[in-house]
Amino acid sequence: MPDKKQDLIDEKLQDLNNDGVDRRGFLKCMAWAGTGLVWSMSGGIPVSRAFAKGMEKGAHKGADFTFVQISDSHIGFNKPANPDVTATLQTAINKINAMPHTPDFIIHTGDLSQLSKPSEFDTLDQALKGASAKQIYFVPGEHDMLSDNGEQFLQRYGKGTKGTGWYSFDHKGVHFVGLVNVANLKAGGMGSLGHEQLEWLEDDLEGRSASTPIVLFAHIPLWTIYPDWGWGTDDSEQALSYVKRFGSVTVLNGHIHQIMQKVEGKVSFHTAMSTAFPQPAPGTAPSAGPMKVPADQLQRVLGITDVNYLVSGRSLAVVDSPLADSGSSASLSESTLRRG
Repeated sequence: MPDKKQDLIDEKLQDLNNDGVDRRGFLKCMAWAGTGLVWSMSGGIPVSRAFAKGMEKGAHKGADFTFVQISDSHIGFNKPANPDVTATLQTAINKINAMPHTPDFIIHTGDLSQLSKPSEFDTLDQALKGASAKQIYFVPGEHDMLSDNGEQFLQRYGKGTKGTGWYSFDHKGVHFVGLVNVANLKAGGMGSLGHEQLEWLEDDLEGRSASTPIVLFAHIPLWTIYPDWGWGTDDSEQALSYVKRFGSVTVLNGHIHQIMQKVEGKVSFHTAMSTAFPQPAPGTAPSAGPMKVPADQLQRVLGITDVNYLVSGRSLAVVDSPLADSGSSASLSESTLRRG
């Protein structure tokens, strides 16, 4: 099984030997980019803001609490798309530490490592020790299960979890559920939760008040973005049927290394950028994988997006700020996603 997973990853990784991205240029861009998301919960309504160059002092005033989502650190990756992923992870940690208020915790939505080697997890652990938020929750990505079907991941980060690492917890009135959809990848790399986990999820949510805010988080998106690249979860519809009765549901994922979002009824879906490297937009390249991008274009690829999950009529306002060159201000474009 590990060999099959490695083959699947290798098929999707592009040849990066001549992509023209230098380390200094990449780090410069990453310093400006939104490499993580700061989430505020206020009255059960989640609001996210990508890391900007600095955090405004009153950005989360009145929030019940805040937490940070980071994803896809890929420690151990050393190809030209980013020869120093530890440094760009540190950039994200520095931004967390620069927040005016320490977040309650951090959620890492998978692909902590590149090849699930003990040394890679050691490096990640050492870096995260410096984060101001000491409580960190993890779910595995497929790269964290390559060499041993996730045993190393479970030993380090899965204490008290069920099955291959799923679990839930409550924090200040919000119910969080960490799901694993990378243990049994389907054809083309599609994620899968599996019968046992789905039964557990149904039981976990049963009996909870419909007014309880729910946050689901997993590695591969729980909505179908691009099945040709495995960007979706084949049995997510069943999982999402269990949260339809709740008034506020937020679904967080990584895996695709770019921000995408949609709203279906009361469920808001949001994917996070990687701290390591970008991937192409769906269908714009022969395959998924570290993107071949000239250094002077990275600023547009690693833009800053504000997604405001504040109810305003029946719409979700999305402000996207692609980065111009580092010497000029970012241009803004605003769009509206209608609720289903």
